[in-house]
Amino acid sequence: MNWSDFTNTSKDLFRSKGFLHFSFWILLYLFLVLIDQSQYPFWYVLVKELVDVSFYVVIVYSNIFYLIPQFLQKKKFVQYLFAFVLLIILISPIKTLSYYLLYQNEPNLQAIVVDNQTTIFLICLFVGMASTIFKVTTDWLVHQNERKDLESQRLQSELKFLKSQINPHFFFNTLNNLYALTLKKSDLAPEIVLKLSDMMRYMLYESNAQKVVLEKEIAYVKNYIELEKLRQGGKFEINFKINGEPNGQLIAPLMFIPFLENSFKHGLDNQIKSGFVNIELELNDHNVHLEISNSKPPSVTRSENYAGGIGLENVKKRLKLLYPKKHELNIEDKPNSFKILLDIQLN
Repeated sequence: MNWSDFTNTSKDLFRSKGFLHFSFWILLYLFLVLIDQSQYPFWYVLVKELVDVSFYVVIVYSNIFYLIPQFLQKKKFVQYLFAFVLLIILISPIKTLSYYLLYQNEPNLQAIVVDNQTTIFLICLFVGMASTIFKVTTDWLVHQNERKDLESQRLQSELKFLKSQINPHFFFNTLNNLYALTLKKSDLAPEIVLKLSDMMRYMLYESNAQKVVLEKEIAYVKNYIELEKLRQGGKFEINFKINGEPNGQLIAPLMFIPFLENSFKHGLDNQIKSGFVNIELELNDHNVHLEISNSKPPSVTRSENYAGGIGLENVKKRLKLLYPKKHELNIEDKPNSFKILLDIQLN
């Protein structure tokens, strides 16, 4: 065995539960020996405290490994209480007898032991109760940690699933738009390819992080809007305004795109003669406010425009998962327009 293997083996040993338990009892034994105030020979003290610790070990492990699993964890509270008290009643006289035999050459000490049977019983009871509290508390903490781990894994899995739906959703829509322009042999197609390249680079290489710099998310939004302006060819009114400056804040990626996509999809419908999409971002150190208003075709209802669609439903779920109680989403439905108002508290 080389030194590395020896070191790893030693670390595993020191971290093992058996070693920790053994160390606890050794330290407790030494502590009891040191605080013993009796005037009797040192070997007497050593034997006496060894008897004490031995009975504490029996009480603690009988309780932890048998009584608690068999009764308390199965919610058999009355049976557990009965079995626990019975254990203490059985152990206490045996411990008293051990003291009595230890002091067989000391009649005065034997008399003290007999007179203090109640104290011995109470100490044993206290040790047993302490082990119950310790076991229940540690089991609860372990359960809480496991629950948090499972919840974290579930959250991450759900977020990855939702993001995997958002990215292809937008990707295919944009490719369809580009395909339509190439069929028309539009001069806008090359510029759209460049914009799309920048956007896809962001989606593929940066949006996989849990949080991205807000400035990059805004740049992505700008590219998206510019792409839409190129595609629409100036037929509709498209405005984008930013109030404030990003100052290194972080935000979950691709939060705004589903709202933008829906607004362009329905706000610039061919049925509308003077369609419009107005986007406004307001930034400060701790919040981001997004306001999007768009025209609405007469035949479109709120449920068609805002309740449906993979992208929008996913972003609502992502908001609930990523910003619980830290976001507010409102939709204003008017006869000729829709408006989305989104506030996110940034960490």
